[in-house]
Amino acid sequence: MNYQSELEKILARESEHGKSVLLHSCCAPCSSYVLTYLRQYFKVTVFYFNPNITADEEYYKRVEEQKRLIAELNKENDGYQIQCIEGDYEPKSFLETVKGYESFPEGGERCKLCFRQRLEATALLARKDGFDYFATTLTVSPLKNATVLNELGLALAEEYNVSYLMSDFKKKNGYKQSIELSKKYDLYRQDYCGCAFSKAERELQKQKNAE
Repeated sequence: MNYQSELEKILARESEHGKSVLLHSCCAPCSSYVLTYLRQYFKVTVFYFNPNITADEEYYKRVEEQKRLIAELNKENDGYQIQCIEGDYEPKSFLETVKGYESFPEGGERCKLCFRQRLEATALLARKDGFDYFATTLTVSPLKNATVLNELGLALAEEYNVSYLMSDFKKKNGYKQSIELSKKYDLYRQDYCGCAFSKAERELQKQKNAE
């Protein structure tokens, strides 16, 4: 399925109605393009929920960058104003979720469990607070499998009776634009997803590249 094409069909249908979307965001850089894109069509509320970030200092650095970006975008008044909800930061819940999958490689089953944890929390909050849709910025990354993410989102939408906004935000230079926007707003860009396991894998790769 062409998820970006499906998104564009929804945008064409909903663009004049001011519908709301609860957008799970993994970080400010990835959200930059997605926010500038979606705010033209939807009333966007960012849900910053990332218990996978296992280092406290890293978590707080990223969440403050997210809030700073939203404030900067709202100053520009280019579309609907963006709201933000910070979810509970409970890294122990992530570790419990992926228990037994710690040694799995990046992009494997451990990541799928992580995706589900974050998307499920987004779906539940979207239903509770009456959002028209829920979505995630994760599909903007070329390192994340859009098919896996969208299949999870659609399954959760059916399970919790709330609409999921399909996407493949990396398409049409979305990822490239996120890099450009990160430079424009001088955003902190991390080189690993957030969990201790991805950080260790990244450090090992750096060592191999240096040898």
